[in-house]
Amino acid sequence: MTTSDVIQEAAARLRDAGIETPEHDAKLLLAEAAGVELRDIDKSLLMGEPVDFDDARFQAMIERRAKREPLQYIVGHAPFRYLDLEVGPGVFIPRPETETVVQAGLDWMTQHGLMHPRVVDLCAGSGAIGLAVVTEVPGSQVWAVELSPRTAEWTQKNLVRTAKLCPSIASNYQLEIGDATSLTTLAQLDGMVDMVITNPPYIPETDIPEQPEVRDWDPELALYGGSADGTLIPERIIERAFRLLKPGGALVMEHDISQGDRLVAYARATGFVNASTGKDWTGRDRYLFAQR
Repeated sequence: MTTSDVIQEAAARLRDAGIETPEHDAKLLLAEAAGVELRDIDKSLLMGEPVDFDDARFQAMIERRAKREPLQYIVGHAPFRYLDLEVGPGVFIPRPETETVVQAGLDWMTQHGLMHPRVVDLCAGSGAIGLAVVTEVPGSQVWAVELSPRTAEWTQKNLVRTAKLCPSIASNYQLEIGDATSLTTLAQLDGMVDMVITNPPYIPETDIPEQPEVRDWDPELALYGGSADGTLIPERIIERAFRLLKPGGALVMEHDISQGDRLVAYARATGFVNASTGKDWTGRDRYLFAQR
C-alpha cells in the first residue's frame, strides 16, 4: 500500500467514528508510528514515496482514536507555545486558547519592564503556563500550585523534560501540591507577586461538554467550576490572587466565554482597580485581566 492508501484507509475508520479531522489525525499517528515528523508524511504523500512504519503500533493507535481517546494521550505529548509537554490520563490537555492568556501576561510584563518578575501559576495542571513563563522570561521566578497529586506527577515530568532543554530554569520553578484557593497556600508570598496567570476549572456544571474527548477523558477536577454557572472556583481564585499580588501587580485568568462580565465585576468588588475582558484568537471573550 502507498502512504496515501494507508492514510485514506485509516481516515475512513476515524471518519466513521465521528472524528472531525480524520485525515490529519491519521497522518499524525502515522508519523508517530514511523518515528518521523508530520512534514515527512506530507512529503511522502507529495512525492508518492512509501514510508517505513510500525504497522501494529499504527493500527493500535487508530483503534484508540476511533474510541475517541484524545490524540494527545495516544501520542503522549502536546505542543504549547515553544514547549512540547507530556500528557496522559489524569492531566488536562493544554489548549491553544490558553496560549493567548500567557501572551497577555508576557506582554504586560514586557510593557512594565519587569526584569525578574515573581509569577504564580494557580491550578498548574501539565505545567504549561508556568513553564512557558519561566522559559520565555529570563530571570523570572515561578511558583506553581496543583491540587491533584496524580496531576502533579505530570507537572513534575514536564519540569524535568523542560529543564533538560533549559537547565537554568530548574532553580526558578517551584511546584507545590495544594489548594490554589486556600489562604495558606503560598502564604509566604502574599503581597510580593508581580503576576498571577491561571487557567482554573470554569466550565458551568450545567454545560457538560459534548465532545467525548473532553467529557470522558479530561479530569473533572480540571473542568468544572464548582457551581451551575462555573464561576465559584474562578471567584475564589480572584480572591487568592488579590492577596498574593503586590500593589500594581496583575492577574490574567482564563474563563468561559459566558463569564466575562460577572468576573470583571467580581474582580472590581474584590479590590482590583482595573479589570477588563480579553479575547482569544477567535474573537471570543476568553480571559480576565485585572490590576491590583
